[in-house]
Amino acid sequence: MEKLKIAGGYPLKGTVRISGAKNSAVALIPATILAESPVTIEGLPDISDVEILKDLLEEIGGKVVMTEEEMTVDPSNMISMPLPNGKVKKLRASYYLMGAMLGRFKKAVIGLPGGCHLGPRPIDQHIKGFEALGAQITNEQGAIYLRADELRGARIYLDVVSVGATINIMLAAVRAKGRTIIENAAKEPEIIDVATLLTNMGAKIKGAGTDVIRIDGVEKLHGCRHTIIPDRIEAGTYMILGAAVGEGVLVDNVIPQHLESLIAKLREMGVRIETGDDQVFVDGSASLKAVDIKTLVYPGFPTDLQQPFTTLLTKSSGSSVVTDTIYGARFKHIDELRRMNANIKVEGRSAIINGPIQLQGAKVKASDLRAGAALVIAGLLAEGITEVTGLEHIDRGYSNLVEKLNGLGATVWREALTKEELEHLNR
Repeated sequence: MEKLKIAGGYPLKGTVRISGAKNSAVALIPATILAESPVTIEGLPDISDVEILKDLLEEIGGKVVMTEEEMTVDPSNMISMPLPNGKVKKLRASYYLMGAMLGRFKKAVIGLPGGCHLGPRPIDQHIKGFEALGAQITNEQGAIYLRADELRGARIYLDVVSVGATINIMLAAVRAKGRTIIENAAKEPEIIDVATLLTNMGAKIKGAGTDVIRIDGVEKLHGCRHTIIPDRIEAGTYMILGAAVGEGVLVDNVIPQHLESLIAKLREMGVRIETGDDQVFVDGSASLKAVDIKTLVYPGFPTDLQQPFTTLLTKSSGSSVVTDTIYGARFKHIDELRRMNANIKVEGRSAIINGPIQLQGAKVKASDLRAGAALVIAGLLAEGITEVTGLEHIDRGYSNLVEKLNGLGATVWREALTKEELEHLNR
């Protein structure tokens, strides 16, 4: 195991190229199960979640060929093999295997998913959707068993706007008989990306990106070639980083419309931002204004950028309030930021940040993926050296982080943990 060491105080400048979207990749890869011939996905990020999904597809008989940023999946010999344990439990998005395998094989056994611990994230809306399509679902010894004689289109209203449930129901419905209508569907760009892949495979989907999606089931889907959208959360993280310690950071390979809520908040703080067709230029400022943010479903402020943004607010003058309406338990990074001298208190679903404060280097631990990003930004802002452990979380969502940061002028490196540090972490 390794730790990340960050020497703070270096201004960053230059260009950083954004990788393909993690939250698209983890749905696009399971979607390949639905085809009957090879599917190629271009632009995949180099992250551990992609590697785990590749292994899971091979486990059920898929033939997967990976090059640097491209994956070709031949699903023709796949079988509906149960996946109750092992790698399936390592990432939350393994639940997309349920919709894909149910759609193709009319049955699946999937271990309950893992991922970051962000408080309750039930999959009841997914199950409600599958049952509406005609599946029988049971929970046996920590695994979900899905069985259907046939899937039939249905009208499904989601009680809460859920990206995962919207995508999962789409995956199951594309090969169901008749029409499925998903109401109160999530509108995230990643849903449009998955719908684009499925449409290229021969599915009939209308309304992706709106709150009503209509799907007319087809008997078969075929292979195709698809290019993934850029990762708006990775892009947003580098924009926040540019605002915190940048002297002109150009974020390349980005769709600026996907980040309008973040751009608006950064401008409100006094950050200079210029947008192009597929680039965003961010110029940090010595004096930043305090702002309040509230996370909302897309196109509102993303919960995945709340934690990195909280770090930036330690640099702003005045008192800021950050409210997370999506995940109430998403404040585990606050204790770590306090170790670094931040003045933050948590009240219910809100964090109150008082600044500006000069952060100090410390030994901190990433509790989840975006908490890790928040601590990396804190390390770049801090005086002295910061050591971040829990890198397995960061590696789930940030491709080539060390190389990208050092390319902007940071001083960041990875070191193996000592025996004593490993013992301390395992206590």
